[in-house]
Amino acid sequence: MNPHLNLEENMRLASVLEPSKPSFFPARTKIVGTLGPQSRTVEIITNCLKAGMSVAQFDFSWGDTEYHQETLDNLKAAVKSTKKLCGVMLDTVGPELQVINKTERPISLQEDSFVVLTPDQDKEATSSLLPINFTGLSSAVKTGDTIFIGQYLFTGSETTSVWLEVTEVNGEDVVCLVKNSTTLSGPLYTLHVSQIHIDLPTLTDKDKEVISTWGVRNSIDILSLSYTRHAEDVRHAREFLSKLGDLYQTQIFAKIENVEGLAHFDEILEEADGIILSRGNLGIDLPPEKVFMFQKTAVFKCNMAGKPVVVTRVVDSMTENLRPTRAEATDVANAVLDGSDAILLGAETLRGLYPVETISTVGKICAEAEKVFNYDLYYKRTVKYAGDSMSHLESITSTAVRAAIKVKASVILCFTSTGRAARLIAKYKPITPVISVVIPRVKTDQLRWTFTGAFEARQSLIVRGVFPMLADPQHQAEPTNATNESVLKVALDHGKAAGFIKPHDRVVVCQKLGDSYVVKILELED
Repeated sequence: MNPHLNLEENMRLASVLEPSKPSFFPARTKIVGTLGPQSRTVEIITNCLKAGMSVAQFDFSWGDTEYHQETLDNLKAAVKSTKKLCGVMLDTVGPELQVINKTERPISLQEDSFVVLTPDQDKEATSSLLPINFTGLSSAVKTGDTIFIGQYLFTGSETTSVWLEVTEVNGEDVVCLVKNSTTLSGPLYTLHVSQIHIDLPTLTDKDKEVISTWGVRNSIDILSLSYTRHAEDVRHAREFLSKLGDLYQTQIFAKIENVEGLAHFDEILEEADGIILSRGNLGIDLPPEKVFMFQKTAVFKCNMAGKPVVVTRVVDSMTENLRPTRAEATDVANAVLDGSDAILLGAETLRGLYPVETISTVGKICAEAEKVFNYDLYYKRTVKYAGDSMSHLESITSTAVRAAIKVKASVILCFTSTGRAARLIAKYKPITPVISVVIPRVKTDQLRWTFTGAFEARQSLIVRGVFPMLADPQHQAEPTNATNESVLKVALDHGKAAGFIKPHDRVVVCQKLGDSYVVKILELED
């Protein structure tokens, strides 16, 4: 089967049935797995990495720092044994409203009955009274507003969640009509009020404490900023990170979860390093028929800005089933065809029964979708959109992609110390994989020399099509011709040994010589 097909051309439908040829590179689209109760042993994490997970998310909505530290230590052991790099993403709680059920007994709610939401957390949760962690709900809502309560809001299935309609505001209490019968089980439910501003900081005191202890100790690569509503939220988080040692290098991905974030999307995109489209919460805030429109427009804007975009909530049903639904399988493929960089799995890996199989299935769907992605059209469209405002570096990197298309290169080798050049190549989504060779930089604090580069390598693990490789620290970022040639030889030897570079292949190389970048085309001999 031809590895790249054009859906618009007259393709034999029977060719769909032909088995896919194995490829050295897994899917170009990256997979982020949320680690939790079902995915925290060294053995399972090892299998998740082998199945295609390249970034691990740690969700602090539940579990304490010791719990997550144990999981992360297991991740480090799995990385060491598999020799597969893995990025670490810390997911903040943010202004998340929660129902507190201290007894953890199941709560049955009946359709057409009434339930009171109260900020008095000392009271016990019952089918007529639910304590919540926020005192300002009564002043934020009005009669007729919709409130949604669900277990982490992870699945939209109505067996674990309930829709409420506000009927009365009584002091600090909010009286609601139950719209569907359900049983809430477990200690924690998330509460989401549709299209309402919640007057709480985006980076809470609890988040700051977690970041400044657990985050600093573990040099997190990416911060997922939950409930980002304004560009100012990102600026505030960046200022906070800049004072925390190595975390000045941590990238901030703004999580767009509600109408407020959607309304300020363009400004947020300008400030953030990447975007996460949290379709769970957005699916509640938006009418169902508008969700696809938001996704396609947001992904396009991120693509044109050259910033990674991550889509969530794709295979909910795999939390409890071994196969996704047809709609979910198509949804994953469409996210890839839209131009998403990564797929984020939440409940599916955190508490799902099949974390490894889910990663593997999503990876296979991504790889199939990538075969029919229209690379040529995408390249032309992106160049046209960039227009005359292209920076010097971007004009070089887009030339490297064009050269790779023209000569049918097997890989693009990009030498970078900050990761910026590799990200700009990835912006044009070349048909060839991009090997980003990260050259360590030396820095000193007058007491000792240290090498940086690991952050930059791991951060590219969320960028579609980029596969990072850390160069030996002896090849520093102030290269001479000799070190350039030796690091190039090491990278080519690695490619040959791994099997993704073969005799007579053409390789496009993008590297810095002195103050300027050059693009070379190499034709390899036997």
